[in-house]
Amino acid sequence: MLLRFFIRCSGADSSILSTCSPGEQNKYAGIGATVFFTALMAFIASGYALYTVFDNMYMAIAFGLIWGLLIFNLDRFIVSTIKKTGNLKNEFLQATPRILLAIIIAVVISKPLEMKIFEKEINQVLLQQKNELTLANKDQIALQYNPKIAELQQNIIGLKNEIAIKETETNALYDTYISEAEGTAGTKLLGKGPVYKEKREKHDAALAELQQLKTTNTEKIRDLEIQISSLEVAYTDQVNGSQPLIDGFDGLMARISALDELPWFPSFFIFLLFLAIETSPIIVKLLSPRGPYDYKLEDEESAVKTWASQKVEQRKLLFNTDTALNKQVYDDLSKEEEMYRYKKKKAEELLKLQADAFHKLQIKNL
Repeated sequence: MLLRFFIRCSGADSSILSTCSPGEQNKYAGIGATVFFTALMAFIASGYALYTVFDNMYMAIAFGLIWGLLIFNLDRFIVSTIKKTGNLKNEFLQATPRILLAIIIAVVISKPLEMKIFEKEINQVLLQQKNELTLANKDQIALQYNPKIAELQQNIIGLKNEIAIKETETNALYDTYISEAEGTAGTKLLGKGPVYKEKREKHDAALAELQQLKTTNTEKIRDLEIQISSLEVAYTDQVNGSQPLIDGFDGLMARISALDELPWFPSFFIFLLFLAIETSPIIVKLLSPRGPYDYKLEDEESAVKTWASQKVEQRKLLFNTDTALNKQVYDDLSKEEEMYRYKKKKAEELLKLQADAFHKLQIKNL
């Protein structure tokens, strides 16, 4: 059962192969097994690759199965069409397009499995890239908010400086009228005289202005702090809103790029391994010696070719003979008097009918 299945996978003619020795059958069963397992490997690799793209197991399995069947059919067709002629050069020329295609397929198959094999290392690279993207994203968004926040903070500092300057002036006036009362400065007279009263009024006016300035600037500072808080909330919301895009930066292209940043040596040998697997059906067919099956197949094909050539030649001879006979028959008929009179009579009848029809048409037009 399994032997017949692998023989079918090889693309060999089972009716011819059944007349060959068990060794010959085993050889083609081995070729068929190579074709089958190559297609199986293509199915697994493409399924995983598509899973990283669609993130859907059923879709990945469906498309992976289609890809595996495509590779299976292609390998089976190529292997079955390479004829063992005993001339390795001609056989290699037949296989050259398939080998070039195998290189492309090997790249397609090996990349997904490389990503699976080096998944932990790729995740580490992606984590670093995500962290860099997160920081860059925060810096880029900050460029939209930081200048405005800095301007508002500078306004707050200016308002606080106004209060501090006014407090300094008020304190200086306080020290002035206290010194006047103590007699340590100003008029040097102890007691609360007219000068003291004047300086006290200046201080009280400055103190009132200070209180009003504090009230006004405190309200302005509160408004500015609310604006700063709003900008900080907007900045945080925008950073949080864009973060899922960065967290989702782990698709197929991102993983391939991360894989390229890893050392190339292991990936190269994995590629060579899959190239060997992908080209193994054709290599097995090229290296296998010419056996009884190849001779019997060549005999059957040559018999069909000979029979087809004979049929073509027979049709050509039949056509040429029939053409010569028809020419001779018509030449003989052209010389008979009775055939001439009959043909003349029919031509006269045809001319009369045409003349009558033309006459009727002319009358109708008048």
